Amino acid sequence: MLTQLTLQNLALVEQAELDMHPGFNVITGETGAGKSLLLDALQLCVGGRTDGGLIRHGHTTAEAFAEFDIGQLPQVQAWLNEQNYPIDENTLLIRRQLANQNGTIRSKAWLNGSPVSLNELKTLGNLLVNIHSQHAQHSLLRPQFVLDWLDSATGLTGLAEQVASAFSHYESLKQQASRLARDEKLRQQQILLLNNQLTDIEPIAAINYHELEAEYDELSNLESLMQQASLTVGLLNNDSDEPDVSTLLAKAIKLCEAQSGISQTYADCVEQLYQAQSAVSEVSSTLTDYAEGQSLDPARLAQLDEQLSTFHRLARKYQTTPERLLADATEWQGELDELNAVLSPEAFAEEIEAAYQTYLTQAQALDDKRQQVAPMLSETLVKRLKLLALPNVQAEFQFTALDKPQSFGLSNIELVFSANVGMPMQPLHKIASGGELSRLALVMQVIDAQGQCRTAQDSTNASSKAASTIPRQLLVFDEVDVGISGGTAQVVGELLRELGTEQQIIAITHQAQVASQAHQHILVYKTQHDQAQSHLQNLSGDAQVQELARMSGGVNITETTLEHARSLLASVT
Repeated sequence: MLTQLTLQNLALVEQAELDMHPGFNVITGETGAGKSLLLDALQLCVGGRTDGGLIRHGHTTAEAFAEFDIGQLPQVQAWLNEQNYPIDENTLLIRRQLANQNGTIRSKAWLNGSPVSLNELKTLGNLLVNIHSQHAQHSLLRPQFVLDWLDSATGLTGLAEQVASAFSHYESLKQQASRLARDEKLRQQQILLLNNQLTDIEPIAAINYHELEAEYDELSNLESLMQQASLTVGLLNNDSDEPDVSTLLAKAIKLCEAQSGISQTYADCVEQLYQAQSAVSEVSSTLTDYAEGQSLDPARLAQLDEQLSTFHRLARKYQTTPERLLADATEWQGELDELNAVLSPEAFAEEIEAAYQTYLTQAQALDDKRQQVAPMLSETLVKRLKLLALPNVQAEFQFTALDKPQSFGLSNIELVFSANVGMPMQPLHKIASGGELSRLALVMQVIDAQGQCRTAQDSTNASSKAASTIPRQLLVFDEVDVGISGGTAQVVGELLRELGTEQQIIAITHQAQVASQAHQHILVYKTQHDQAQSHLQNLSGDAQVQELARMSGGVNITETTLEHARSLLASVT
């Protein structure tokens, strides 16, 4: 529920603060007084579009503040928790600022003091406020409006969304299949190419290029390596009179051992020399084995040469390096796996059929539900319309099977209407007058807002339970009295007052009969001094009587018009 609305430097309003009440709130005032500014401010606070014309002349910024009590809006609380916005005792404060920066309009918004994006604000706004424009009756002429209203008013929106989603999935699969059919030849060519490449690589697939290259280099230089091993062994350890490393190390050990008793340094050196002697011995033994144990293997060398040649040939063929060849082959295998993972046309056809059957099952259930609830909804609509000076009204939904399924279901649905005796029911765009359309739009909005047809549905179904919850959003009617007057306006006022017992309503009206039914009456008036300025005033008592008399009798207010105004207030129950 909206509890307070504040405007600063917004168009004709310099500063205004309005406490909002529960129930039915009306806004009245002469044409041009600035009634729509309150709705403009509210729309800004719930993510509406910016307009530089809303900034008061002579100022560079304008602000609107809206305070809501969200205690009865669990969907709002859930959204705030999901987005990690702080909640202070069920109070939600939205601030929207417009700034003119060198001719460019900038907009900022805050939610309980925290910055909020415009998209987030729009999402939140849809949960807080439901605004019905003064041109809502024109929407009735669109088939989609009637369909959406049928689903919303009867709690079938969730099922309709499931059907639309299933249809979208089905269509997406068909498009994929079409693309697959077009690309199938190219896919098969690519599969063949990759298979050929991998076949080329197969003889060397298990060979490590770096190990192959190292072994080839060693075998190619084996004779020289064996000769160098023998020479090295001779330097380390030999049986001739030539000095060798082992003999010299033995002499050094004796010299150091002689001094180790009087010097720890010599003792440490002895230990290190023994380690060196052992290492020399191991190296000598290894090199001896290498020099004596190796033998030239021309066949192995030829095999290595062939394998190296294969690496280099394939690297040139596939424009890579020998070192990268096997890594490239791994990538080719990945590409091949992906291509082979694509469903065959036959498999795709099966998946498409399964998706279609899923859609068909859901769409048929939706169609059955719609046909089941449509008579109840049209009956409710007719009852409401008869109270609005349409005593002979008839209305019903007509279902026509579609030639092919659509995202909205299996049937085309029209609301046919007749307001006169002896006239057949026809689609709205053919016969309904502007006044009839305005009344029809109002009643449809009220039925949807009250949720009577939703709650009348079988609540054992989980989706029905979710859908049957009556929204407690603020309901706003802009120019609610378009096309109505007199006794009809009285009934409209009573209807809105009744609805106001269930949820908060704000309505702009020019009809005294509607305004008299309000729980709160807000007057917007304009003064002309140095600069035109709009003001807000909560009316009660004589002030309210005066405003109702003005709305009824025009400029010249007489005792008769005043008495009429008093009688309107007295009739409110």
